[in-house]
Amino acid sequence: MKFPKIHSLQEIADLLNCEFIGDKNFEVLGMNEIHVVEPGDIVFVDHPKYYDKALQSAATIVLINKKVDCPEGKALLISDDPFRDFNTLTKHFKPFQFANVSISSSAEIGEGTLIQPNSFIGNHVKIGKNCLIHSNVSIYDHTVIGDNVIIHAGTILGADAFYYKKRPDGFDQLISGGRVVIEDNVGIGALCTIDKGVTGDTTIGEGTKLDNQVHVGHDTVIGKKCLIASQTGIAGCVVIEDEVTIWGQVGTTSGITIGAKAVIMGQTGVTKSVEGGKSYFGTPIEESREKLKQLANIKKIPEILNKLK
Repeated sequence: MKFPKIHSLQEIADLLNCEFIGDKNFEVLGMNEIHVVEPGDIVFVDHPKYYDKALQSAATIVLINKKVDCPEGKALLISDDPFRDFNTLTKHFKPFQFANVSISSSAEIGEGTLIQPNSFIGNHVKIGKNCLIHSNVSIYDHTVIGDNVIIHAGTILGADAFYYKKRPDGFDQLISGGRVVIEDNVGIGALCTIDKGVTGDTTIGEGTKLDNQVHVGHDTVIGKKCLIASQTGIAGCVVIEDEVTIWGQVGTTSGITIGAKAVIMGQTGVTKSVEGGKSYFGTPIEESREKLKQLANIKKIPEILNKLK
């Protein structure tokens, strides 16, 4: 997430009421999670296990809960609670905007697009040409939708990321300030839920088709011309490359990559990254042929035990 204008390190430190290490005029351009940071971004880290990863990332400003040696060309913001202060920045630069109409006056809707009754189009939403939005669809603020997109009834684009920090008195939510981006010629079935990124974009690539009741987690990137069948649950920060087919009731863990033209058979648990161009099945996931051989061998166990007796 980029800020509307460039801020100084001093300005950000004053906003958070925290110490800093570095030139007070050091430029701050935005904030992001570690997997999408760029120079000029703030990244937060609050556990020693991840200090080195954050300090050596592309981010040039690190919001951290301990004074450490500052890498050359970077700056530090020293906070007693980086998680809380990252939320403070999100609320400041991307505050929640109340809406009291079904279609916001700030929404941009392209020529030929049809919106059925009882749908909600939020603030600063952009919808391209010749789209069809069926009834009871909710499109949250800042969502971007391309041309020739069809979205069926009851689908929700832009809900918050499922991202929490455990506290002694419960769970503290990491506030989402990212977007959902739907490219041209995408089809989205009924009752789908696509969460926005925490600071970046959740993206559905051109020509991809989602069946009914598909969930896509925050910051996930789905490539072009993919097919995803009903009741699939895709976790956050997943990369699904082009022309992947995922059949029904598949679930994935977060932070993995499914290679181009892979086929994931129904009810598979994608527990790790997999190469493209192959078919996979089972939990834990394996290539389909190998998994089917294993299942066939399991059926032989009673016969083998009888022979041993």
